[in-house]
Amino acid sequence: MIKSLYVRTVLVFVGVVIASLIFAFFLATRLYSNSIKELGEEQLIESGKRIIMMIQKAPEAQSAASLDEVTSNIVLIPVFKVKIVDEQGASVKYGSEIDPKAQFSITPAQYGHVIKGGIYRGTLQMNQDDKHGPETTLIGLPFEFRDHPYALFISPELNDLLDVFRRVMLTVLLSVLAMGSLLILLASRFIVKPLQRLTRATKRMAQGDFGIKLQTKRKDEIGALTASFNEMAKSLRMLDQMRSDFVNNVAHEFQSPLTSITGFSKALRTKQMDEAGRQHYLTIIEEESQRLARLSANLLRLSVLQQDQGPVHPVYYRLDEQIRRIIIASEPQWSVREIEFELELEDLTIHGDKDSLDQVWHNLISNSIKFSQDASCIEITLKQVGEMAVITVRDHGKGIPPEEQQRIFTPFYKVDQSRDYAVKGNGLGLSIVKRIVDLHHGEITVSSVPDVETVFTVRLPLHADGHVS
Repeated sequence: MIKSLYVRTVLVFVGVVIASLIFAFFLATRLYSNSIKELGEEQLIESGKRIIMMIQKAPEAQSAASLDEVTSNIVLIPVFKVKIVDEQGASVKYGSEIDPKAQFSITPAQYGHVIKGGIYRGTLQMNQDDKHGPETTLIGLPFEFRDHPYALFISPELNDLLDVFRRVMLTVLLSVLAMGSLLILLASRFIVKPLQRLTRATKRMAQGDFGIKLQTKRKDEIGALTASFNEMAKSLRMLDQMRSDFVNNVAHEFQSPLTSITGFSKALRTKQMDEAGRQHYLTIIEEESQRLARLSANLLRLSVLQQDQGPVHPVYYRLDEQIRRIIIASEPQWSVREIEFELELEDLTIHGDKDSLDQVWHNLISNSIKFSQDASCIEITLKQVGEMAVITVRDHGKGIPPEEQQRIFTPFYKVDQSRDYAVKGNGLGLSIVKRIVDLHHGEITVSSVPDVETVFTVRLPLHADGHVS
């Protein structure tokens, strides 16, 4: 396809060059033909007047000579056809007796007009045998010689000149066409070659090779297309890595509890143990089963959210009361660790999916409790800024390194890469939070100072109706 595009590009450009040359030739001919004709007529008249002046000023020694003798040398002028006609219409002298092409016919009307003293301006067939061939200018001038009227007709001899002109024009046109075609060929390769590279790279990408990066220094549309291709390849490379990480994380998250359940189940069946030991094993199996249930539920929840385009059931409700309720419901988690809450909540009514946002505040507050230091304080603020509700959740704990802060919303990503299961979690909570906030056309950001504090900021529009497409 690219080769055919390359050929078509060259043919189109060559066709445009040829059409442009033809159009320019005819346009120039049309624009300048009248001017050239008028200029040529004036020059012919001046040349004819000079011939007449030379005839009339013949030396006295030729006073007895006939007009034919007087004009023998005078009318032999290069590139001109000259003919003298007397008052009876008979030809007295041709400008050339040798070249038959120099002879031409004059009609009675033409010499009659000139004999009577008029100046004739007309045309003459360049080829006397071809009545439909090209024409040239013909000028007729009256003069007297020894008291007898005569008519002098003069016309340019253009055959040789036109032959030279045609050869020159043909040479110029062919040279322009050849040079233009060569330049077009080079220009077409300059345009098509990057497209060929893009095509090859696209085929490699279709086969799963996303590690492609095309180099270019061009600043035109081709350069922009190449830059966009590189960005697409980078995005696909990241998505492929995320897919691979997601599969690995899902497998890892399921494998650990399943291994525990399988191992302790076998131990219960094969080992002799007292009731306390048996209850301990059963408790572990129950906790791992619940962990699997939570993981499955979160995966299902995230999958459903990925398909949604906006809040499912938006209603008006008090956002400050919702946050207070989540804090109270989480009391068993924070009271045992002597964590306190400082609240600064404005009375705000928001339009959104109450159940989904309930999970947002539950996940954020649970994370803050989980990673806060014992006997520390969690600060939550809610205020209206313009048409937005701004919620901040600040905890004082281990914090998040700067290089990790942009990745914490990725599914299964954990800042603690060692996967310490003493801190329960599967890395899906913040992914769910991010998706719910996005569905409400809001924004969530994080800032953290390691070993000092972590702040999550959520911005939500107060009226979802004005923002949901």
